[in-house]
Amino acid sequence: MQSVPLPNGAKIPEGSRAEGKILEVTPGTGAQGARISIQFDTLRFSHQVIPIAVNLRAIAGFMEVYAAQTPASGPGFGDVFRWLTTNQIGGDVVYGDGGPVTSGGNAEEVLGKSVHGGVLVRVRANESLGCPREVDDNDSPQALWVFSSDACGTYRLAHMQILHGGRTDPIGVITLASDESNLRIQSGAGMLLRVN
Repeated sequence: MQSVPLPNGAKIPEGSRAEGKILEVTPGTGAQGARISIQFDTLRFSHQVIPIAVNLRAIAGFMEVYAAQTPASGPGFGDVFRWLTTNQIGGDVVYGDGGPVTSGGNAEEVLGKSVHGGVLVRVRANESLGCPREVDDNDSPQALWVFSSDACGTYRLAHMQILHGGRTDPIGVITLASDESNLRIQSGAGMLLRVN
């Protein structure tokens, strides 16, 4: 959804495709909810196919994704839409295209900057939800699209939870569960995938 900078200075361009497979589907029963296990294993861009292993840090319903892309207030006369303030999934605040990204809890704490199509921020731990900092304490700015620097878990996906994010064994296997007999992820939902 946004260009992803790489350590060597190259970028994975916006519009690249992460592809994978469904490993297992467990329909819900009266005693247990539905589950699905998936694995993203291929990245396609610029006529290249690259094997990948990723984990899922956060997933948000389509309404939450839409809200994160919609300014908190409407434009006034002469305002440019892309310069308006938006709120990321998880609470960080983005002050327009090219502006700073600040913590939702502390407007003076600058976490990174807005870039075309997303944000570049340093990933923060979310200990209350069980998400650690970035792998190997990587402190470089990361492309997080509409997600906050400490986004973790599920957002506006009622009855759903991330049972296994794929960061630990089995590496790359993501398991989502519902406490109902059906597990539904509507089109337009967003995932924050991180490279293992």
